[in-house]
This record gives sequence, structure tokens and C-alpha cells, in this order.
Amino acid sequence: MEQQEYLDDYEERVVKHLLRMLTSMELLDGRLPETPDITDKWDSMAETYVADAVREFNDYPAVSLGWSMYLGMAVARYWDVDWELYSKVSDIYVHLRDKRGFDYMDEVVRGEILGLSETDYERMEKVVQDCAYQILGIMRHESVEPQSPLAFYVFVRSLRALYRVGAALELSSLGYKMCKMD
Repeated sequence: MEQQEYLDDYEERVVKHLLRMLTSMELLDGRLPETPDITDKWDSMAETYVADAVREFNDYPAVSLGWSMYLGMAVARYWDVDWELYSKVSDIYVHLRDKRGFDYMDEVVRGEILGLSETDYERMEKVVQDCAYQILGIMRHESVEPQSPLAFYVFVRSLRALYRVGAALELSSLGYKMCKMD
């Protein structure tokens, strides 16, 4: 299998795994609500997010993975609130990170952006943590040589998958549903 094909397959396997997991937790309904606006926004943030996440990975792998979900949630909220404004922000990740730093991005998103109640705030922290650990386990079982170029690309695709799923969680919590068009 060619590397690009492998990475595409890997990302979709990760998304499907998380979709099943979150559906069993009744946070999604078996479908992944997505919009190209949100999905494509990853491209403008990936370089800066990945640079920060790589630095954190050895000491805090679940954080470097999980914060990507929070990024997806924030972008989905911005999409719902005022995409005309936020679509023009060149790097929403930098906008969020610079509020209080990388270490506190989760709190910024859960508290300031999503405005979660204490119970939902803690529940979302657990959901993101569980998803991050699931993906960490999948990454470790991929039989990819550690610190190789392919390992880096698997990491980046994991981040992108988590971003997409984070966005889907927020879209779902906002009441968006995927439905078949005739």
C-alpha cells in the first residue's frame, strides 16, 4: 500500500473508531456531522498546532492529541456563531492558544468558547481524555518505526482525525444532524 493511501486509510479507521466509541456514549448518533468550512480550516492551523503538539508529545501525549479535539470544538462553535468573522482569522489555533497558552487551551475552549457548566465541563474533559488515550493506543499498535517520517505523518493524521471528531461533537451538541438528501 502506498504511503498516502495508508495514511488516508489510517485516518478513516481512527475516525470510525472514535465515532463508534462516541456513539456508544450517546454523544453522536452513528454519523459524523461535518462541513467543508470546518474541515478545511484545519489546513490553515495544522502547521502551528503540530509544531506545538510535537513539543508536548513526549511528556504529555494525551494533551498533544486531545487539544486537537478542543480545537475542532472551538472552530465548530465559531462556525455556528459567526463564520463570516471567524473564517477570516488566519489561524484560529494561535488565536485560542494566545489567550492563556497551550497548557490552558482546554480550559479556554470548555469555559470561554463553549461556556460549559461544571458538570459538562468535567464530562467533556473525560471524553477528550478517553479519545486521546484510545488514539494513542492505536498509534502504538500501527507497527510504525518510532520517530520515523511515517510516525510523524501518523501523528499528524491522528491530530486531524481528532480535530474532525471534536468539531462533530460540537456540531451535534448544537443540534446539527446529518440527514440524507433526496
